[in-house]
Amino acid sequence: MLDQEEKLPVQESNSTDSKDQSKDSKTEINAETTAKIEDKLEVEIKEEAETTEVTTSKATVVDEAKPEISEETKAEITPETPVKPEIKEGSNSDKAIDEIDNKIAESSEKSEHQEIEMEDYESLSLDELVAELGKLVKEGQVQSINSNVNKIKSIFNLKFGKLLKAEKEKFLAEGGNIIDFQYNNPIKSTYNSFLYDFKIKRNEFYANQDAKLNSNLEEKLELIENLKHLIDNAEGATMYKMFKDIQTKWVAIGPIPRAKYNDTWRTYQHHVERFYDLLHLSNDLRDLDFKHNLEEKLKLIDRAEALLELEDVNTAFKELQVLHKLWKEDIGPVARENREEVWERFSEVTKKIHDNRHEFFKDMKSKFEGNIDKKLEVITAIEAIAISKNNSRADWQKSIKELEVLRNKFFSIGQVPRAKSDQIWSKFKDATRKFNVEKNKFFKNIKKEHLENLNLKKALIEKAVALKDSEDWDTTTEVMKRIQSDWKKIGHVPRKYSDKLWKEFKDACNHYFDRLHKNQDIGNKEQIEVLNKKKDLLSTIKEAIGDSSEISIDTLNGYVSDWRELGRVPYEMRHIEVKFNKLLDKVVDNSDAIEKQDIEMIKFKNLVNSYLEQKNYRKLDSEQLFIRKKIDETIREIQQLENNIGFISNVSEDNPLVQNVRKQIDVYKEKLEIWKDKLNYLKELES
Repeated sequence: MLDQEEKLPVQESNSTDSKDQSKDSKTEINAETTAKIEDKLEVEIKEEAETTEVTTSKATVVDEAKPEISEETKAEITPETPVKPEIKEGSNSDKAIDEIDNKIAESSEKSEHQEIEMEDYESLSLDELVAELGKLVKEGQVQSINSNVNKIKSIFNLKFGKLLKAEKEKFLAEGGNIIDFQYNNPIKSTYNSFLYDFKIKRNEFYANQDAKLNSNLEEKLELIENLKHLIDNAEGATMYKMFKDIQTKWVAIGPIPRAKYNDTWRTYQHHVERFYDLLHLSNDLRDLDFKHNLEEKLKLIDRAEALLELEDVNTAFKELQVLHKLWKEDIGPVARENREEVWERFSEVTKKIHDNRHEFFKDMKSKFEGNIDKKLEVITAIEAIAISKNNSRADWQKSIKELEVLRNKFFSIGQVPRAKSDQIWSKFKDATRKFNVEKNKFFKNIKKEHLENLNLKKALIEKAVALKDSEDWDTTTEVMKRIQSDWKKIGHVPRKYSDKLWKEFKDACNHYFDRLHKNQDIGNKEQIEVLNKKKDLLSTIKEAIGDSSEISIDTLNGYVSDWRELGRVPYEMRHIEVKFNKLLDKVVDNSDAIEKQDIEMIKFKNLVNSYLEQKNYRKLDSEQLFIRKKIDETIREIQQLENNIGFISNVSEDNPLVQNVRKQIDVYKEKLEIWKDKLNYLKELES
């Protein structure tokens, strides 16, 4: 009787050294990756559904002629149909075992290799990426560097694509036609060359691997034939040693094609059991092996039962595959009386782990269904972002942060059923694409504006540099101040030019104003002398005037003339001017000998002359505008009053109302004359 995990029906046959193997159809199940559960969960759920269709691949092995040892021995090893496990065909246990078998078969042809550590390729330049690719292709094994090469390909294509886009935009900005655009970079040629070398190396590797797998298969089939020959020609003295030699060679042979794995192993295992049945003549050796194998299989069962406590069903399933592989490949059969019981325990644990995994995926499928509405809500929220109101960089930065929150929420929700996956993903991409189109349009305009600002600031720098050594202090100072003011009004420029432009502009301005301040320090010494002289003159005028009310206009004009001839004082010491003006106001207010119109003109001239000394032309212009406005207002008042008199008919000039209007007209005319005198004085200064 065969060990139950093999489930290998053996049919009787009178033919010697012939096999009649029939295979039921079976569905291969893809290997489960070691990535996160959700990354492949939809595939796993599909596999669970497919598992229900999987039927056990069975091989019918024709038994060989009975060894001619003794009648008793012949009776012991007569071929018979082995007892199958008491499990109905297509039951859950059957399906669970089949799934494990397929997983083991799939991994059987994978050769072991050392993975190369994944570098931080994102931080490397194009040149560094290509250098790393060349090093990997030259020194690494194909199976070890495949993931690294794919990562480098992805990052290189992304970075080179950005470079190509930038070069194209530059070409178009310089007036080129899109159909004429060409870009050649030696680094791309080197990259393509290394990639070609890798593909050649990879193709050679897989061709050699296929040849090696088939060669290993031939060796194992040859060992099976040797084992059959050993059974048919058994010699008690040497058979056990020869059997152990076959076992050692079997284990030493490398992987074989996975499509042949299960059938090859089952055939081999069948003949191993035939050998142990034959080994009845050497009970001690056989029983010793059976005992050891039983102990090892019970350990595997304990390990399998411990997997039921794991919350991670994927980890449990992967570990279960390892246990089944050990059961099949490393541990031989046990005694007939223990085979069914041991296998029943192991298959029952396998079924429970399989069922747990199936229920887990069933729950996850339900969760996936619920994720549809959650993801659609996020997509709706993305579409609702009010980008139409974004008029500034700050507005867009706020919207970008809002989008990033929603994107993270979308990806954190998890997967949806595969049937809906493409549709949901398409909607998500459309929503984000619309956002990005508008965002890119805005920042493209911003970029254009930045380039315009760049040209404006360059023009101001040229002006500042041209004026930095000027000695026309009054004129140049006003121009430099205006240039600085204009600079502040200009917006941002491309970041890569910002610091350089600012340094050039600041250096030119600092150069000029350092020279200006140095010159002003010299002028300030002279102005301090003027201040002291004005203090003395102010004291002299106070003593001369005293409390007299008979100061003539000529005397007053003389004081003003002497004061102005002394020159300007520093701006921070202009209080002396205030004192002088107050003294003049006091004199004219107390004087009986000076006409009102003369008093007004003296005050006005004193004010205007102070503006002139300070070179405050803006105030002079403002004063002229004010006077013109007052002249217009006064003329309108006079005209209105004269019109009012015209409306009064048959009233004599002696009428109090008429006399009052006449007086008002005279007052306005006096004011008009004063305003005109002031305007004429300003005009004289301009000429």
